[in-house]
Amino acid sequence: MEFGALIKFYRTQRGMTQTELAKGICSVPHLSKIENNSKEANEATVSLLLSRLHINFKEIEEKEELIHNLLQQLGEKINFYLKDKADEVYQKLQEIEDIIPFSTYIHLYELYKYRYLLFRGLLDEAELQKDLLFKQKKNFSQHEEYLFSYFNAVCLIMKGHYKAADEILEALYNDPSNERSNADFFYHRAFVKGSLEQSGHAIHFGKVALQLFMNEHNFFRILHTLMMLGINYTHSNIYEEAEDSFRHLIRNAELLNEEKLLPQIYHNMGFLQNKRNKPKDALDYYEKSLALQPIKNQHYLVTLYSIGEIQYSLNEVAKAKESFQVVSSLAKDLGIKKYRLLADFYLFHIISPDKAFKYLEAKVIPHLEGTKEHKNDLTRFYKMLSDFFRQQGSYLEAVNYLNKII
Repeated sequence: MEFGALIKFYRTQRGMTQTELAKGICSVPHLSKIENNSKEANEATVSLLLSRLHINFKEIEEKEELIHNLLQQLGEKINFYLKDKADEVYQKLQEIEDIIPFSTYIHLYELYKYRYLLFRGLLDEAELQKDLLFKQKKNFSQHEEYLFSYFNAVCLIMKGHYKAADEILEALYNDPSNERSNADFFYHRAFVKGSLEQSGHAIHFGKVALQLFMNEHNFFRILHTLMMLGINYTHSNIYEEAEDSFRHLIRNAELLNEEKLLPQIYHNMGFLQNKRNKPKDALDYYEKSLALQPIKNQHYLVTLYSIGEIQYSLNEVAKAKESFQVVSSLAKDLGIKKYRLLADFYLFHIISPDKAFKYLEAKVIPHLEGTKEHKNDLTRFYKMLSDFFRQQGSYLEAVNYLNKII
């Protein structure tokens, strides 16, 4: 505990002069040096000064230990994804916030406050906290510097800046002086690699994270990691591993009644079944996902669009038309241009394939290329255009889109 600063804080708060506080205990110059931390005071002097300020020395030491324990608990609750428990711990820290600046944990507290704000999705507040921490960075210990860099990477992930996040995580990973056994760190490495379409790396780091979460018996994070592995196995065409991951996920999520996670699991299982050319199985999982989702959100929109595509592929035109009409309207309400364009493409295709492919080339493809959508989406539409132009006898255009695939 920084007793000098603490003594000065409470002396000022109580409206006492240095002369009044020091009388009979020490000289005024000596008190001044204590308050400015330019001279260490012995425990007896500090105890007498605190006593005159009506502050219990032992209680202050106990609060120092309490701060340490609460910070450990906050990190643990975040790691185990226990939102309500993290809120409770954070509230306890706020209740003793006036003491924290005088403790040895001041920077660690501000760092974990940053992580908590990110955990709760409060990005604007987290950005302000990040700016505050940046000004204090020169006073950080090595461990605190590591945490600041790591939490900055988490912030970038939440903002969708995966390449920048990957660069920070790569540098931290390659620095031998940094800790290597943190499951959350490996989870974020895997998440970033998957978002950058580097599925092989995502699977590698995901497996490390999974083992570490299993060692901790961290059930929620095991589910999150299995989801990520299942998605990356799917993108890597490792279908049996993907299906094993999703079936394990479904079994455990149903047992734990994880209503928020189940729609995502069902959707990703549907995507996998569609890739395996099992459209009816895919449709079944997509419909299970849709039934658990609130209507006016992006996840509902994506699942319904996937249903519409399968219905169209199965020649269930009336059902597909109905699905795409809802997708187009909902995408417009939510301001999600991609799915409005895609739904309108299929709606045009029902009426006139020629008109639909002109729309695909003029509107959809430029948008997907401009927003750097997943390569698999673009590849599928490039192939559709190539096949269309080949059937029309426009071989130069057909080859052009084949080259884009290559």
